[in-house]
Amino acid sequence: MSKAFESIKKGLKEAIAHAEGGAPGTRIHRPRPVDVKALRSKIGMTQEQFAARFGFSTATLRHWERGDRVPHGPALVLLNVIEHNPKAVIDALMP
Repeated sequence: MSKAFESIKKGLKEAIAHAEGGAPGTRIHRPRPVDVKALRSKIGMTQEQFAARFGFSTATLRHWERGDRVPHGPALVLLNVIEHNPKAVIDALMP
């Protein structure tokens, strides 16, 4: 087999192992779901303010709050950090 095929095959095996719970000896961290509307209300920001402050589009924020979509990946990680310590994120994002 070619080097390209072997590389693709290896990558696919790693992806399958990750999807099945990770390779032996690894731990996958999954951020917990966040109630985006409750978080925004707790911080005391409008949708527009929250979206602008943390780099989300207002449309995306609305979809999350209505339940049409669920945040995932880096957005979910950021929302978890905002929920835990909003001031730290605001300070980190200040110019």
